[in-house]
Amino acid sequence: MTIEIGKQAPDFTLQAHNGETIKLSSLKGTTIVLYFYPKDMTPGCTTEACDFRDQVVQFTEVDAVILGISPDPVDRHQKFAEKYGLPFLLLADPEHQVAEEYGVWKLKKNFGKEYMGIERSTFIIDKTGTLVKEWRKVKVKGHVEDALTYIKENLI
Repeated sequence: MTIEIGKQAPDFTLQAHNGETIKLSSLKGTTIVLYFYPKDMTPGCTTEACDFRDQVVQFTEVDAVILGISPDPVDRHQKFAEKYGLPFLLLADPEHQVAEEYGVWKLKKNFGKEYMGIERSTFIIDKTGTLVKEWRKVKVKGHVEDALTYIKENLI
């Protein structure tokens, strides 16, 4: 499935770090910030998660929910959320099915090695479930502020 701005966001059901099962379509009526990240407890992913944590009140004020997705299992997400006090849900996608649907499961290269993994990306889904904005190959610095600004300027 190819995702496209202006179309319904692909629905999914995943386990969250708190034991809940989250179905994306059940969140209609709320703006969703859906961010995909490679791995819990790594420097870039920790910085990004903590940036979202530090701005969570501002996202809540604009009726937006933050959801983080990586291939890590639920128990690792639990440890990550507890260690850094993350007040939003981390969803486990160990078979990377949702990552593939959203087109973020990519061939990556690092130190001459090639492997499949998550391309850091963020998607904004409006209250009707429509994909309205995407950022791919995200650079962590300043990204959370960009997402918040987009919501403030376009969705409220």
